[in-house]
Amino acid sequence: MTLLTTALDTADWRKSVFDLYSAVRRRAAEDSPEAAHALWRDGRDRLLGGHPASPLDAGAKASFTGVPLAPYDPAYRFEATVNDDGAGEIRNVETGTDGTVPFERLGSMVLPGLGKLALWRLKSYGGGIFLPLRDGTAGRDGGTYGAGRYLLDTVKGAHLGEGRQPGSLVIDLNFAYNPSCAYDEAWACPLPGPDNRLEAEVPVGELYGGY
Repeated sequence: MTLLTTALDTADWRKSVFDLYSAVRRRAAEDSPEAAHALWRDGRDRLLGGHPASPLDAGAKASFTGVPLAPYDPAYRFEATVNDDGAGEIRNVETGTDGTVPFERLGSMVLPGLGKLALWRLKSYGGGIFLPLRDGTAGRDGGTYGAGRYLLDTVKGAHLGEGRQPGSLVIDLNFAYNPSCAYDEAWACPLPGPDNRLEAEVPVGELYGGY
């Protein structure tokens, strides 16, 4: 595989993710968040199981039947506003392949019954809103990826849209997904820091194992 082929495959993966989330937002608006979740699940499995830029290797793709996913639970869907708590903080994340990745904190969001999460902006080329999380199910048997999951990563297309209240974002934890490093340690994944860790359990979204 040439460098050009790899670059083109990665570009097509990004385009496919943008297209998928665009369809998800439309389906949520036209039908329901639960219907959008089913569309997302099918699209994620199709990309992971068949796309050349998938983090799954050839052996894993051959036996892949889909990522374990909890049933949709509307109790974990929020439209959260961002307050100024922590705004302006800089977090430099050291990665094995991308060097130091800087993030600037935009503020915090309170999720009733669960806790508070910091919202970040990628402070480098491309920008983008970034929301990782790690919860009480991380690392448990039948639970979620031990290092945490992502919910929003808009520079890569993962965006659930704005809420009905001005300045709010759709924070639907049913869409929490495993980062690429969950499948292949060669990938560099900025992971949730202390302000993106919840003691509460978030038993929805993608689970870990079984692929």
